[in-house]
Amino acid sequence: MNLDYFYEFCLSKKGVTEHFPFNEDTLVLKVGGKMFLLSSLSSWENGSPQVNLKCDPERAQELRAEYDGIQPGYHMSKKHWNTISINKDVSDALVKELIDHSYELVFTSLPNKIKNEILTIEN
Repeated sequence: MNLDYFYEFCLSKKGVTEHFPFNEDTLVLKVGGKMFLLSSLSSWENGSPQVNLKCDPERAQELRAEYDGIQPGYHMSKKHWNTISINKDVSDALVKELIDHSYELVFTSLPNKIKNEILTIEN
């Protein structure tokens, strides 16, 4: 997976906004004002891309046991976040599934008013 494909895939989701609250390197994607993804742009440029994604705690444990490229979230709650090494032993299809999972976890936790506003956004 390359950065352009990753970026376009993420931004294709309803209500996603991009931010750089920590520094110019750390891309943060949010839905409804809540973070669902972080990634260092320089990690993509230096050939070792990683992304932090929110994950159901039980599933997070299972994924970490199965894949070397999935570790507890770097600088995040280890219970709720994973760091995924892109282009390692984690397939692009699984990366996309985990991005979707993270987005859905955050989206479903939003107040109904905000969810309804996002759902009415035109693609």
